Formats: sequence, C-alpha cells, structure tokens
Amino acid sequence: MATDRRVAVRPAARTDAFGPISVAERSLAAERRQWIGLTIVALAAVGADQLTKHVVASNVTLDSAVKVIGPFSIRHVQNSGIAFGLFSSATALVIVLTTVAVAWMLVFFARSGARHPALPVALGLLIGGSVSNLVDRVRLGYVTDFLDLRWWPAFNLADASIVVGVCVLLASLLLADRNPRRRADASTARS
Repeated sequence: MATDRRVAVRPAARTDAFGPISVAERSLAAERRQWIGLTIVALAAVGADQLTKHVVASNVTLDSAVKVIGPFSIRHVQNSGIAFGLFSSATALVIVLTTVAVAWMLVFFARSGARHPALPVALGLLIGGSVSNLVDRVRLGYVTDFLDLRWWPAFNLADASIVVGVCVLLASLLLADRNPRRRADASTARS
C-alpha cells in the first residue's frame, strides 16, 4: 500500500524555511481623506496668517508696537530674510529653497501620508506656514512679523505654524517608533 507524500504549500509560502509564510503589505501612500485633512489644515494656516498680517499692516504703523500684556506686544516689522533675519539679502534663494521644501513635503506626504494619523496635521501646518510666507516673499519681497515677546525676535502665525508642525511631526514619529516595541515587549511577556 503506497502512502501519499504530497506537501501542502500555501500561496506566498516558501519551502526553504527562511522566508515568512505569508506577507501582508499595506500601502503607506496618502489616501483621499489624508489629502483632505492636509488641505484643510494648510488652508487654515495660510488664511489665519494672511488675515492677521493684513490686520497688523493696516492698523499698526511700521516699526511701532502696541503693548498687549506683560512682555507680549504687537510690533509691525518687515523681514526680508528667514528665521532671525538670516539671508535678508538673498530673497530669491529663500524663495527657491522654500519652493523645493514644500515640493519635497508634498512628495513625502503622497508616499507616506497614511503612516501616522498626525501626518496630515503636522505637514498641513508646515506646508501652510511655508506657503503663506512664500506668498509674501514673492508678492512683497518681505514677510510681515508682528508677534513680539521682547526676548525673542518678532514672528508671525506662519512661523508659529511651522514650529508647531515640526513639534507634532517629531512627537508622532517618536510615538510611532515606541509603539511597536511596547507591543513586542507585551507579547514576549505573555509567552
């Protein structure tokens, strides 16, 4: 009597014992809802920044300040450079670098937007702040700064959006990196 020695092989299985039995792949590309979230956050950042710059430029004369509370005041300043007034004589270079950075962020988001739920918010703030300041540099040749804390150079809402976006991005990346380790530690503890 002969025995049947057939081996059952599952789809995507390797018979050499070195590869995984099956692999589940998930696309990290941004989906429609991530693009909508990014767009809403970016437009809100641009709108808030442009509105506040317009109000300040219309109501506060250049280089004058309105005291608000404590060390905080609204001081109308024109900045042709980037952070802390750096590259103030290189407006064309700043425009090119900002355009490249925004394009890179959009490509990164298109490829990885579904990686973490905070990415649309983080990159929306970064892109919105960058685009709003870029619009001013192209249109006016300078950016209007007005939030003054005395101990820090004056800045605007676009700058604040960029800083908050970077903080959200770093926090989400750090937390995303920690979660798999916690799950792995929990599963080995149960064994």
